[in-house]
Amino acid sequence: MIFFAVLGLTFREIQLSFSEELEYSILGISVVFFLIALCLLIWQIYRHCTRFPVSQRPADGLLARSGGFQYATQTNDAKMEVHYEELSHRLSPGTSYTNLGSSLDLASIADLEEENIQGSLRFSLFYDQLQSRLVVTVLDAQDLAVRDFSHSVDPFVWVRLLWAEREDEEQSSMQCVLEEWQTRLVKKSCSPVFGDQFSCTLAEEEVSKVTVRFEVRDFDKYSRQEILGEARAPLNSLKLSYPLELREELQVPKKDMVGEVLLSLKYMPTSQRLEVGVLKIRTVCHPNKTDRALYGRTSITCNHCKLRHQSTTQKKRWEVTVFNEVLTFVLPDQQIRECTIIVSVYEIQPSKKSSKHLIGHIHIKKGKTSEDEHWKLMMQSLRQPIAKWHSIFI
Repeated sequence: MIFFAVLGLTFREIQLSFSEELEYSILGISVVFFLIALCLLIWQIYRHCTRFPVSQRPADGLLARSGGFQYATQTNDAKMEVHYEELSHRLSPGTSYTNLGSSLDLASIADLEEENIQGSLRFSLFYDQLQSRLVVTVLDAQDLAVRDFSHSVDPFVWVRLLWAEREDEEQSSMQCVLEEWQTRLVKKSCSPVFGDQFSCTLAEEEVSKVTVRFEVRDFDKYSRQEILGEARAPLNSLKLSYPLELREELQVPKKDMVGEVLLSLKYMPTSQRLEVGVLKIRTVCHPNKTDRALYGRTSITCNHCKLRHQSTTQKKRWEVTVFNEVLTFVLPDQQIRECTIIVSVYEIQPSKKSSKHLIGHIHIKKGKTSEDEHWKLMMQSLRQPIAKWHSIFI
C-alpha cells in the first residue's frame, strides 16, 4: 500500500510539472499525426477505387466490340484449322474432314483443295526387256504452288511403285509398295529441274500390275512436309518398249490402302487403363519379299503431344500375320477420353540393319468417322474388349 501511495504521488508531481504550453504542443503534434494518417488512408482508398476501373476499361471495350472482334478471331482460327486438317488428311490416314466443325462441309474443303493444287510434273518411263528393269526418270515440274508466308517453295518428288495382285484391281483394293525413291531437293523454285533417274528389277509379267505414284512435296525442316499434288501412271495402259515422256497435271493426293489390322480396344475407368490389342495384320505379299518381318507400334497422343508408345514383337510376314498381343497404357481419365491412338505398321528385313520401312498407319479417336466408331463402341462397353478391322493407308 505504501508503494502505490508513493507511485500515485509521483504521477501527480509529473502531471503537475507540465505547463499548459507543453500540453497544447503535444496535443497539436497528435492532431498533425492524425491528419497525416487520415490523408494516407484516403490516398490508399482512392488508389484502390481507381485501379479497378482502369483495368476494366479494356475489357469493357472488348465486350462492346465483341461481335466484330470475335467474328474476326473465329474466322482466322477456322482458316488455320482448315489448313492444318488439310495437311493432316494428306499425310495421315486417320484424320477426317468431319472433324473441322459443323460450319465446314466437304464440298467447301474439296474446293479449297482444288484451289491449292496447281502445276504439272514431267517424267519418263521405260522398261528394258533385256535386263528386266523398269527405269523411272523425274525430269522437272512447273508452276508449283508457293507458301503464303514466304512466297517460295522447296520441292522434291517422292516416287512409289504400287503393285496390285491382279491387273483388274480397283483403286480401293489392297496394294503393296515395291519401291520408294526420293529426288534431290531444289530450294526456292516453283519450276524445279530434277533429272533424277531410278530403276529396279521387275519381271515382264509384273509390269501391268504396277502403278507409279509421284508425290510433289514441299520440304520444311521445322514442320510437316506439305504435299503440293500428285501424278499417277498405271503401266498397264502404257507402251514402255521405248522411253515414254509424259507431262501430267498435278491432282489432289489420294490415299492407297496397303493393308488391314485387327485391333481390340478395352477401357477400364477404375484403374485408368487403356488396352490396345494388336491381333492380326493383313497385307499383300509380293513374291520377292518373302524374307520380311512385321511389327506394330502403338502411340498415344493428346493435343498433338506424344504421351506413351509401345511396340509388338517382330513376326515373319505372311498374308495374315498373327500377333495376339495386348499393349497396356495407364493414363489419367481426362487424357484417355481426349487422346488419339496411332497404330503404325513397319516392315523390316532381319538380315539388314536399319531396314525399317513404314507400311502405313491408322488413327483412332473420339470423332465421327467410320474409324472412330470403334472408339465409341469401346466407351459404350467398358471393361469389355471390342475388336474391329481397320484399313491401313499410305
